[in-house]
Amino acid sequence: MYGKYKIRAPFFEIGPKCYMWGERMLRLALRIDDIARRYDLDVIVTPQYSDIRLLAENTRYIHVYAQHMDPLRPGRGLGSVLPEAVRDAGAVGVMLNHAERKLDPDVLAATVARADEVGLATIVCADSVDEIRRVAGLSPNLIVAEPTELIGTGVASDLSYVRETIETVRSIDPSIMVLQGAGISGPGDVARVIRAGAEATGCTSGVMRAPDPEAAAEELLRALRETWDEVHKG
Repeated sequence: MYGKYKIRAPFFEIGPKCYMWGERMLRLALRIDDIARRYDLDVIVTPQYSDIRLLAENTRYIHVYAQHMDPLRPGRGLGSVLPEAVRDAGAVGVMLNHAERKLDPDVLAATVARADEVGLATIVCADSVDEIRRVAGLSPNLIVAEPTELIGTGVASDLSYVRETIETVRSIDPSIMVLQGAGISGPGDVARVIRAGAEATGCTSGVMRAPDPEAAAEELLRALRETWDEVHKG
């Protein structure tokens, strides 16, 4: 929980990266919004900065996060992403330290602190167990555990990695929820990591590169709902 903002397990993150934007992104977001409502799921969507307001003002159930931001304060900083601007555009959170946008550890710590200051939730990506341990020490709200070498490959993390990363975070701060990412491309991958103890998962390629992104999102989110209920409701 971040102030009055909260997210529930199980949740899912869909990262458009630079595959989709504008009106096409809005059409997909509206479909995801409807799926989230029907399956009673929290879904994080990380659109282009220029689409944050478009999605935030036209959806009700998805959680709009920025793809990145910088720790600077209002003033000079041409080309930087200002935390206050991200928040005021309608984002409720920000993704940090993705493999495609790695941050120096000191910069990451400062950026998490700035997000806390302006009221944005943080979902921080980390690779190895050692990095996940360091990131957990920063007290982000959510951690994405994903081996860099598996991103975009369609090969999911092995179950020993899934279990070790979850246990590592829980030993440091059990309030931090862990999303298992990298290589999630179909419903079977979703079911596998949820049965291993994950509270969330997500993907980019499995939705964005599918022939029908809306149908792919439906399949993945249905698998999340059904598997979570199977595991946690007997």
